[in-house]
Amino acid sequence: MPRSLDRPDQPSVPDQSDAIETPSRLRPASSHQDLPPTLDRGDQTELADSGRWSKAGLRQRLEHLPPGHPSSLRSDDPESEARGLREPENARISSGEADAIKQNYWSEVPRFLRASAEHVRRWPAERVALEVDRSGDPTGSWRADSTRYLNPEQYTQVKEEIGQVQEKQGPLTERIGEVQEENASGGWLEGLDHCLKGSDRIKEKVAEILKRMPGKEISEIVRELPDAIRYTFCFEPGTYASGYWDIRRRMEEQGDRMIYSKNHWRDDPEYKGINTRWVTPEGQMFEVQFHTPESYHAKQEVTHGSYERLRSPLTRDDERMELRSFQREVCGWISVPDGATAILDYQRKGQS
Repeated sequence: MPRSLDRPDQPSVPDQSDAIETPSRLRPASSHQDLPPTLDRGDQTELADSGRWSKAGLRQRLEHLPPGHPSSLRSDDPESEARGLREPENARISSGEADAIKQNYWSEVPRFLRASAEHVRRWPAERVALEVDRSGDPTGSWRADSTRYLNPEQYTQVKEEIGQVQEKQGPLTERIGEVQEENASGGWLEGLDHCLKGSDRIKEKVAEILKRMPGKEISEIVRELPDAIRYTFCFEPGTYASGYWDIRRRMEEQGDRMIYSKNHWRDDPEYKGINTRWVTPEGQMFEVQFHTPESYHAKQEVTHGSYERLRSPLTRDDERMELRSFQREVCGWISVPDGATAILDYQRKGQS
């Protein structure tokens, strides 16, 4: 169930509305023995099969302890190891270490996913889709499931502008890739295959803006969409703050100009991360998000569905309350990286 930086009338909320991609560097392929022992077998299977898990530093530390150590995960009995049998949790891990393993974002992911699935069961998406009536729309027009609409002339213009954005994206992505290679904080790009916003979502945003400002030129609207092209840098928590400043400096040295930065670590209970907007020397706007493995996984894999529901005008108020509560619960488990809250928001004069 997530949120997005650039919804109309809510500029501080980050966009998570397109295809969900599997995080490429959050964790290598998992096996059952890689997962925290506090999960039951069903939860272990669910997460092991998904291949998405954080780098569990504490878990690794415990695995390297020798057999016989009070906190070792390995038994003194070779035969029991061969049979895959282990002593009870409380016999091999101190209460403090057990809590450290159990009480973290990753151990709660199975619960979040079950809650999300249960919400979809009780609020089926088909109910919303059936309410969208396209029977009276003229040929060549376009209407989203959210009911947002483009007439035939508008639809043709939007498709042409999307093609131009696609042409600009290639050279920009090459430059962003150079920033990734050169950064000194170990940051990596996630979701690079989806750096161009989905065409239907661009159409929706154009339709939203035209509804509020019917006289605005479509070419101007598309050029000014802050996230038609977007990138995500991930950092481990220990290098997150320094990584933000490092990437920002390198991009500015390339000639890109930051016009907006919103730090959602500071005061947003439903989304975590920093979202920035930039303009290239040629005038093309784009977005760069800064995440940790936890915050990226949460917005891509856990709260994506809730964002989709929240941005739909057909979603009922009682469902919205439940969705926002779910997002707050998920974000409450995400660890805030050191130094992140000290990064101030920024908005260039003349930008809205």
